[in-house]
Amino acid sequence: MARSDRSPLLLAGLLAAAGAAHLARPASFDRIVPASLPGRARTWTYASGAVELALAAGVALPRTRRTAALATAAFFVGVFPANVKMAVDWRDRPAPLRTAAIGRLPLQLPLVLWARNVARNGERQP
Repeated sequence: MARSDRSPLLLAGLLAAAGAAHLARPASFDRIVPASLPGRARTWTYASGAVELALAAGVALPRTRRTAALATAAFFVGVFPANVKMAVDWRDRPAPLRTAAIGRLPLQLPLVLWARNVARNGERQP
């Protein structure tokens, strides 16, 4: 299997793992939900987990891959404020945790570009 053939499946796996984590351990995600969002943090955590699972399924299937990958790129942009909140909230944590929280910020760009690339390559699928 060529690298370009594996890329959508790897992205789908990442999304599925993240979605499952949101549903299995919601408390750790509740803390990074921006307070400016309406409703309960737990609702946002569960909703984002469900969205990640739906996106994973869409990216895994060739028929829906392009649309799901574009939605994934938008989703990665949309969750950026939660990563910013985490980096701000963790500024007083031990250095390894603080570094991990800050390191997540620039990681969003490659994730967005990866999803866009999967969408672009999905256009070439029969």
